[in-house]
Amino acid sequence: MQIGIVGLGKMGGNISIRLTRHGHDVVAFDRDPAVTAKVCGQAEGKRCIPATGLADMVGKLSGRKVVWLMLPAGEVTEAAVQELGGLLGKGDIVIDGGNSFYKDDIRRAAELMKKGIHYVDVGTSGGVWGLERGYCMMYGGTKDATDYIDPILSALAPGIGDIPRTPNRDKPGFDPRAEQGYLHCGPAGSGHFVKMVHNGIEYGIMQAFAEGFDVMKSKNSTELAEDQRFELNMADIAEVWRRGSVVSSWLLDLSASALAGNPDLSNYKGDVADSGEGRWTIEAAIEEAVPVPVITASLFTRFRSRTGNNFGEKMLSAMRFGFGGHIEGTNN
Repeated sequence: MQIGIVGLGKMGGNISIRLTRHGHDVVAFDRDPAVTAKVCGQAEGKRCIPATGLADMVGKLSGRKVVWLMLPAGEVTEAAVQELGGLLGKGDIVIDGGNSFYKDDIRRAAELMKKGIHYVDVGTSGGVWGLERGYCMMYGGTKDATDYIDPILSALAPGIGDIPRTPNRDKPGFDPRAEQGYLHCGPAGSGHFVKMVHNGIEYGIMQAFAEGFDVMKSKNSTELAEDQRFELNMADIAEVWRRGSVVSSWLLDLSASALAGNPDLSNYKGDVADSGEGRWTIEAAIEEAVPVPVITASLFTRFRSRTGNNFGEKMLSAMRFGFGGHIEGTNN
């Protein structure tokens, strides 16, 4: 299957390469021609060809045209969607694989459908590891469009792998794609809504790990009675928890790796950014009158981290860098 990929950063580039490894043809475009050339050079065989812009990309696509945007949420994505709306035709498909606000998706889908163009929002999780591990995807859009791009989504998904199957999933009513790592959530906007809440939950989990390790790190404080002080090894604790503990997880794996590399995390300042989804999750909760105290507290802690840091906030920075390559002081 042929697809255009716009935005070849940490995830867009790897998505392009993974698709070529699974037999798909990619027309790739990044505003930096050197990045486009590098991604196409790493692609499988000759399955990736460069484009110089959106018009050039659309001209190089044949048949029912599919364009996947992997751009920052906001004005950049908005401009690309609007431009594609003037370049594509009836039946063609625009995919937004970034972290757009779900209400923007609903609006864009309605606008494009007036021209017969389909819009699919794909909440994509997998970070810098997706090239090898695959991507967990939650997506929204019409059945016609999502069925058509299923070969693309199937190639990007991690598959069932070695994760034990959940009991009773063989009963009617369950989508078999879910255990492959991708799921059609509903109409346009629903994919990014589910991914938004996913990221809100991620904030809370990361905050709990950060606070717990900070408590343990501070157990040797001179404020405590001498016989109550412990000199605890954070790297060893993270490692033992990975082995059979109920809190074992990928985020714990990343924490253990960071601590093994530098136990005091002095390579991090602890200035923890937020990329928007935590705020949007809280806004949605307010609209629905649903209490989300953990997610709210975790977001506010990120705000506070930018005015002075502790060990727990360095843990947050280390986890964000581990799964997504996020650099302190930026939203990327």
